[in-house]
Amino acid sequence: MPAETLANRPVLPQLHLLAKAPLAGQAKTRLAPLLGDQGAANAHAELLRHCVANVCQALPAENVTLWTALDHAHPLFIELHEQFGLTLKHQPDGDLGARVRHALNHTPGPAMVMGSDCPSITSALITACAQQLTHNDVVILPAEDGGYGLIGAQQDYPGLFEGIPWGSHQVLSATRQRIEALGLRAAYPATIWDIDRPEDWQRWKEVAAAL
Repeated sequence: MPAETLANRPVLPQLHLLAKAPLAGQAKTRLAPLLGDQGAANAHAELLRHCVANVCQALPAENVTLWTALDHAHPLFIELHEQFGLTLKHQPDGDLGARVRHALNHTPGPAMVMGSDCPSITSALITACAQQLTHNDVVILPAEDGGYGLIGAQQDYPGLFEGIPWGSHQVLSATRQRIEALGLRAAYPATIWDIDRPEDWQRWKEVAAAL
C-alpha cells in the first residue's frame, strides 16, 4: 500500500470497557428481585461477554482495554483476556466521571468508553461511533433513561466530566450543556438502552431470542 494512502487512513480509537466482577450481591443488584443475587451476577457476566464480543468484532483486540472492579483476578476477566486478547487494567478510585476520564486519557489520541450493561450497542454502532469521532470532538450514544452508554473524545477536555449528576436522569442533558459551554462539536449517532431493572432484562431476553 502506498505511503500516502497509509497516512490518510483514519486512526482507530482505543476503546475502554468498564466492568465489575460478577459477584453475587454486588453486580446488577437491581435485577435481584427478579433473578436473585446469584442470578443477577450471572446476568451481569452474560452481558459482559456479549459486550466484549461486540467490541472485539468492531475493533482489534490491541485497541481494547477492560477496566476491572471488585475482584481484578476474577475468572471471567481472565477468560475474556485469554479468549479475545484484550488488555486488563484496574479501575481507579473516584466517581464515574473520574474513572471515565482516566480511561480516556490512559492512551494517546482518540478514545471511547462504554459500560458493560448495554447489549444494544452493536459492533456496527461501535464502528459508526469510531467513524464519527474522526471529524467530531466528542461522540455519545444517548440512553433512553437519560444517561449514555458510550462516550468518545479526540483528546482530554478538562471540565467535561465535572459536576455531572452521575446516576440520575440528568446525566445526558448536563453533559450536553457542558459540551456546548466548552464549544465542542459532538455527534449522537443513535439512542440505546441499557439494563438496570427487571423489565430491561426481560426486554433483552426477548431481543436475544430473536438474534
